[in-house]
Amino acid sequence: MKLVLFGATGMVGSRIATEASARGHQVLAVSRSGQSPVPGVTATAADATDREKVTEVARGADAVASACVPPRDGSDPGAPFLALNQALVAGVRAAGVGRLLVVGGAGGLEVAPGQALSDQPGFPEAYLPEAHAHRAVLAYYRTLDDDLDWTYVSPAAEIAPGTRTGRFRVDGDQFMTDDQGRSFISAEDYAVAFVDELEQHAHPRGRMSVAY
Repeated sequence: MKLVLFGATGMVGSRIATEASARGHQVLAVSRSGQSPVPGVTATAADATDREKVTEVARGADAVASACVPPRDGSDPGAPFLALNQALVAGVRAAGVGRLLVVGGAGGLEVAPGQALSDQPGFPEAYLPEAHAHRAVLAYYRTLDDDLDWTYVSPAAEIAPGTRTGRFRVDGDQFMTDDQGRSFISAEDYAVAFVDELEQHAHPRGRMSVAY
């Protein structure tokens, strides 16, 4: 499968590139720097906010993935991050690619029906802007009524470099914790779940969540 991966040099994106390449997929790693996160993986420079550039690099792909993150420059990331995803969708459509996978956030996962994690007392205030930005992006994807087949992949509340075990749980909109009440996934195992979804297509036009 040919995968065009935006945000490929980040913590999560680089691990998705590693996992997909190791499984034999052809990965085009896209970032502003144009550097390859994985030896042997082809890289190119492009900005996901540039819809024409997105179209150019995505043309001919079987799927496009975005591991882009909201801006972390101290400003409100909501509008810029939504605009990035809108440009990405427009570019993917123009390229004629029907499949888009998106690295999401955990703040919008439900701790109970209709109750999002980021709305709960004690949710870290420093992470609220990013959580709200991710929730707005998911709401945008849910408005799409054409044939673009998207999947939004939410990690656990904590995601960090770690070990690839290949053992984790997958759900839909639910926030998951382990027996000790911790919500965690290694970036390596998140990448496994992400590429599993690329291959298995188990959550079309919806959200999936991944945690131990």
